[in-house]
Amino acid sequence: MFMKHITHRLHTLILAATTTALGTAAFAEEFSPEELQKRAIHRRAVEAVIWGMPAVNYERMLQATIDNGGKLNQVVYWSRPVNSKNQTLTPNPDTIYLNPFYDTSKGPVVVEIPPADENNVIVGSFDVSWQNALADVGPAGEDKGKGAKYLLLPPGYKESPPEGYIVLQSETYRGFVILRSNFKSRSDADIKSAVEHGKKVKVYPLGGDPNSTVFVDANDKPFDATIPYDATFFEYLDRFVQAEPWLTRDKAMINPLKTIGIEKGKPFKPDAKTKEILESAVREAHSVIALQYENGFGTPFFEGTHWGLPIPEDTRDGLGNKFADPNHYGVDGRAVMYHMAYFSPKVLGAGQFYLMNPFDQAGKSLEGSKTYRLTVPPNAPIEQYWSVTAYDRETHALIVGMSRPSLASNDKAVQKNADGSTDVYFGPKAPAGKESNWVPTDPKRQFELLFRLYGPKKELFEKTWKLPDVEKVE
Repeated sequence: MFMKHITHRLHTLILAATTTALGTAAFAEEFSPEELQKRAIHRRAVEAVIWGMPAVNYERMLQATIDNGGKLNQVVYWSRPVNSKNQTLTPNPDTIYLNPFYDTSKGPVVVEIPPADENNVIVGSFDVSWQNALADVGPAGEDKGKGAKYLLLPPGYKESPPEGYIVLQSETYRGFVILRSNFKSRSDADIKSAVEHGKKVKVYPLGGDPNSTVFVDANDKPFDATIPYDATFFEYLDRFVQAEPWLTRDKAMINPLKTIGIEKGKPFKPDAKTKEILESAVREAHSVIALQYENGFGTPFFEGTHWGLPIPEDTRDGLGNKFADPNHYGVDGRAVMYHMAYFSPKVLGAGQFYLMNPFDQAGKSLEGSKTYRLTVPPNAPIEQYWSVTAYDRETHALIVGMSRPSLASNDKAVQKNADGSTDVYFGPKAPAGKESNWVPTDPKRQFELLFRLYGPKKELFEKTWKLPDVEKVE
């Protein structure tokens, strides 16, 4: 009986091996070596886009800074609230931006943040070039609003840092600091005060002169940091790979990148056929990411609405703790995050909180040709202000050519209802008598909304205050 069983088992194994061999031969006949190579490049290029999204996002912002005359270890800033010439991903048009881009390849870099006063406060975050957060800035950050000297150390730095600094160990040589100098109102005087306070920020090498800080004003200038969904995506990715060290968690990407022609220390020179494959792959990756983004609103922040954060929890946590959990690496969610935004805070919900929505109350996409109303309930749970901004659904940047991108509670021209609530209208034309509460949209394009709360209070997270859905106005 035993021998009969063994004979049967051997027969099964031989049959399986023969079938496998025949299957392999059939597969080899179906795909030529050239086709197999093409498919490998395409497949690995799709994954490279998903993995490399935050890196390319960073390189695009840095290149836009360079195009405007800025350099690493300088501060690009906007002397007025941004308009649609600023094509970064989901920027806030109700603040003054200052973005120091740091480079520690020649040694540690100091970033000084001034203390808040009764009229001015700076909030923001330090991010490495992978856009993982190192620390938050401001009342909810490391300096608690009292200002501080932050010291950025390069990878592998061995010396003992001097005292008197908040020390941040960067895992990349480069990165940036997103800073917002918030104004009390949109008056020229308050905006000027916010700019002057922001320019108290200093960036210089350790041991250098704080007054050597260079500020580059990008106000009302083209600043395009949108993601290029063509073969140039891989040129930016190659630039990143050449500049930054390999992190242990990412070494699995070394061979896949080599397949598409990206290898540290070697030039990236794809031929015409490879470029065609890369073009197809990046378009496919874009479709995959866009679908994940749309599906990410399935679990809303407020029950019964469409307001939410389309980023998985493991990704949100990982961006703040360098993906410390060995069982999670939220690359897919990270791609969604950085195809529509830039930077991550160390602690989401401490200094700011965000809610996004591409749908109306009926679950249909927001159309720029139609008119909608959002009623913001009174007593919003905030220490500072709230704002709501309309972005182009496809690019996730400000809608090009619009006279006004947003509305905020720090705008004194905004009309409130008798109960303290605020109606905000979105559409191609302002409803009669509602011009001050209207945000224009492009009738030829879809749009999405981002609601920001600065200095959020516990009522937001306890959900005793609720932001309703967007209603279509007939």
